[in-house]
Amino acid sequence: MREEYDVVVVGGGPAGYVAAIRAAREGAAVALVERDRVGGTCLNRGCIPTKSYLQTADAILETREWPSRGLLLDAPPRLDMRKALSCKDAAVRRLTGGVRSLLESRKVEILQGTAVLRGPGRTEIEGRGILRSRAVILAGGSASARIPVPGADSRRVLLSEDVLALDEVPKSLVVIGGGVIGIEMAQILSAFGAVVTVVELEDGILPGMDKGLRDVMAVALARRGVAILTGVSVASFEETASGLAVVLADGRRLEAEYALLSVGRRPDLSCLGDSGVAVDRGRVLVDDAMATSLPGVFAPGDLNGRKMLAHAAFTMGEAAAEAALGRPRPVRLDRVPSVVYGRPELASVGLTEAEARASRDSVRVGIFPFSANGRAVASGDTEGFVKVLADPEFGEILGVHIAGTVASELINEAAVLMSMEVTAFEASGTVHAHPTRSEALMEAAADALGTCVHLPPRG
Repeated sequence: MREEYDVVVVGGGPAGYVAAIRAAREGAAVALVERDRVGGTCLNRGCIPTKSYLQTADAILETREWPSRGLLLDAPPRLDMRKALSCKDAAVRRLTGGVRSLLESRKVEILQGTAVLRGPGRTEIEGRGILRSRAVILAGGSASARIPVPGADSRRVLLSEDVLALDEVPKSLVVIGGGVIGIEMAQILSAFGAVVTVVELEDGILPGMDKGLRDVMAVALARRGVAILTGVSVASFEETASGLAVVLADGRRLEAEYALLSVGRRPDLSCLGDSGVAVDRGRVLVDDAMATSLPGVFAPGDLNGRKMLAHAAFTMGEAAAEAALGRPRPVRLDRVPSVVYGRPELASVGLTEAEARASRDSVRVGIFPFSANGRAVASGDTEGFVKVLADPEFGEILGVHIAGTVASELINEAAVLMSMEVTAFEASGTVHAHPTRSEALMEAAADALGTCVHLPPRG
C-alpha cells in the first residue's frame, strides 16, 4: 500500500468501481478501498441475484402456459431450491470476478478494509493508517432501511439479502413494503411456491410509478394469489410456535413463516467519519458534477440519494472521476430509466402522467396495447401497453411508460429518443421492423398525435 495516490475511491459498488476504472484509464494512480467484495449491493445482494431468481420464476410461470400452445408436460416442474441458489451464486461470482479483473487490468490498487474520510485528501483505513490523495471519491452506497417497531429484530424478520441466501422456499411470507424490491421478491417467492402477502403503507403498490403500470402489476399479482394490503402500517412482529405474526396498526394479525422487511434503502454515511461533509436529511449534498461541500471530495451513487439505481450510479461514478481529475461535467438524471423486473416488467423514463399534467396546461397521451401488437399476439403474451406523453405544441416526449414482456429493453429506446430530443412526430415516423414489440413505442407516439392507423378512432 502506497501512502499517496491521485485518487482514492471508497466503496467498490457500481459508482465506486466505475469511478476507479475511469480515473485509472486517464492515467491516475488510483486506490479503491472495499470492506467486503467488489460489486457492491447490486452485484452481490441486489440486482444480479434477484434477476437470476426472476429468470427461474419466469420459467416456472411460462410452463403453466405451455398447454395452451400445444406443449404438454407429463408433470408440473419442480423447483430444486439448492440448485437455484447455486445458479444464482455462480452468476454473482462470475460478475464480481469480472469487476475485479477489470480493476486489476487498469492497475487500480484494491485495498481491503473499512475506510472513513478524515478531511480533504485524507482517507483512513481502519488499522492500516492514512492514505493521502489529490481527490477522494466517496461511494459508500446504501443499506437496507428498518422500521422501529417491536419485534423487528426477530430472526424471522428478514432483509432481502437474507431471503436471497435461503436454501429452502418459505411456506409463507409477509412482504413489508410494496416498492420495487418488495414486489420483485413477492413475484419470485410466489412463483417458487410460497404463500405471499404484501403490506404497503401507501394507498397502492409501487408508489411513484405511473398509475397505469401500478394497476397492471396489482392485477398480475392478484392473479397469482398474492394478497395486497395497502394503506396500513405494521405495529409489531411477534414470534409464534409456527413462525411469526405480523400485527398491523388496524389490529389484524398475519401469520407466516417469515416476514421480509423491504421498506427501501438509506445512504450509508459511515464513510464520512468526522470530515464535516454537508448532509441533508441523511443524504450527502452534491452538485451536478458530484462535488461535495469539501474541496476535492466527490460523492456519486446512492450516497447522495439522487437516483438510487445501479445504472445511475455508473454515470455518476464516471462524472465524479472526471471532476476529480479537474474536468467537471454536469450529470442529467431526469432521463434515467427505472424498471421493475418480473412478469410483466414495468419500465419508465421521464415524467409520469400525473407529473406531466401538474406541470403544464395540457398533455398529449398515446397508449398502444400489446393486445394490438403482432409479435405479442403471435407469442401469446399480450399483457400490458406502451404509454407516450408528449407536449401538445412541439411534440417533445415528456415521459414513456411500458408494462409487458421485455419492457426493460424497450425503455432504453425511449430514453435515447428523449436524450436526443427526438419529438413524437419523428418517433411516430421512424420505421420499425415488423413484427416486433418495439413497434408499440412507435404506435403509441402516433396515438399521442392522433395518427395511429392500428387503433380504432377514440371516443
